[in-house]
Amino acid sequence: MPDYPSSMFSRDSDRWLNRLETDLSVDSDEVMEQILENLHHTPLGQVLKSIAALPEIRREKVLRVRRQINEGRYNLTERLDLALERVLEDLAT
Repeated sequence: MPDYPSSMFSRDSDRWLNRLETDLSVDSDEVMEQILENLHHTPLGQVLKSIAALPEIRREKVLRVRRQINEGRYNLTERLDLALERVLEDLAT
């Protein structure tokens, strides 16, 4: 039997299986669980967890602020500076 690189094939009970042709659907739940478990420990996973914890948009508040901006009664520069400070504080902690 020819000797194939181990990165391409694996031996399974006296048969050589091409890893690219192996059906993973049987173990798909197990694989997905491992992916999700490992995701929580990555930087991307932490960002996604933070996003998921954000409160929902309060539509009434958004509409009120838009109206105030359009009427010139909302100090946008001051509010943006405050929001930026809060974001930077959150990132630093």
